[in-house]
Amino acid sequence: MRGAGAWAALCLLLAVAAQLSRQQPPERPVFTCGSILTGESGFIGSEGFPGVYPPNSKCTWKITVPEGKVVVLNFRFIDLESDNLCRYDFVDVYNGHTNGQRIGRFCGTFRPGALVSSGNKMMVQMISDANTAGNGFMAMFSAAEPNERGDRYCGGRLERPSGSFKTPNWPDRDYPAGVTCVWHIVAPKNQLIELKFEKFDVERDNYCRYDFVAVFNGGEINDAKRIGKYCGDSPPAPIVSERNELLIQFLSDLSLTADGFIGHYKFRPKKLPTTTASPVTTTFPVTTGLKPTVALCQQKCRRTGTLESNYCSSNFVLAGTVITTVTRGGSLHATVSIINIYKEGNLAIQQAGKNMSAKITVVCKQCPLLRRDFIYLTYRERNSKRENTSRTSGRGGSRLPAEQTAYAGLNPRTLGS
Repeated sequence: MRGAGAWAALCLLLAVAAQLSRQQPPERPVFTCGSILTGESGFIGSEGFPGVYPPNSKCTWKITVPEGKVVVLNFRFIDLESDNLCRYDFVDVYNGHTNGQRIGRFCGTFRPGALVSSGNKMMVQMISDANTAGNGFMAMFSAAEPNERGDRYCGGRLERPSGSFKTPNWPDRDYPAGVTCVWHIVAPKNQLIELKFEKFDVERDNYCRYDFVAVFNGGEINDAKRIGKYCGDSPPAPIVSERNELLIQFLSDLSLTADGFIGHYKFRPKKLPTTTASPVTTTFPVTTGLKPTVALCQQKCRRTGTLESNYCSSNFVLAGTVITTVTRGGSLHATVSIINIYKEGNLAIQQAGKNMSAKITVVCKQCPLLRRDFIYLTYRERNSKRENTSRTSGRGGSRLPAEQTAYAGLNPRTLGS
């Protein structure tokens, strides 16, 4: 009897313990600075989330799902230091476990749509500086079939000799809000890629700030390699890659949507001549294969108008200091350290840490040459080959007076590519 009583007491104790464990709330996950994750699904978050993330940190998460599947990453929350170019605190998402192909960079509080890798690996990296911080981010990853369809996500790696890509829901209904799609097209080494949009309808904005399609040479989102940024309802002109890779990014914000688009690509031999034509859209012009000559300067330099009166008609507006100048072939090639960007347009910006620069070529001999250590305001009028430059009156001195506007013939490729 004594043994039977002890057994009954033990069973009662186990039952009570089980009941108590069911009543206790589950422990909140503890997010650390980076980790290696494998499996069908899981969560990642900034260090200490939902608390404020620490300064001067660099955290890396490497995600692996089963072979034959792709990684789908959904941000549930994001609150990082806000900056138009995400230079200070940001989250980078990469295909694979290296930083060779970036899918996107995010900061502020904008929550992108689902991000999809082209294989079964993805890397997420968060970097913070010494200053302003927020509550960080939390995201969920899951495994999916490579060709799974629906309005939850899009994008992927395209390696067939020809094919197509389209926005989610095409052609039945509008694309959803808050979507990020990245298509990486890869041809054999000795071939190029021809790209053409058959139908195109993306939320219209003069500067394509909300919903847009961006096309890049190579396999990563890099403004220095951006061919064009498009929105509106007119298809961009056909595009030919410089080499064997193109990357297409589509992003929609959380407000208005539109019909979307469908595009087609095909590979072609490298030996054919290539020219990237200017888009016939309400967007930014793209680079051409034409080399500028002194003949581009058709009129003398003059000063007219104000920054305000020229702002809307300009493709881009920036203030910067000339740091290097070199004369080659009768033209002046200058590197400008950027002080402020008033309008980015399709400006090619080189970035090293927090320092930004752009390259300028002055081909018009009728205009004053750029001089080192002077501060200039530079902009280019829309639908014009004329670049515009103003200069302050002192070395490395005060901000540019808005009423000084000198026209100079600058190479359309240097600031517009």
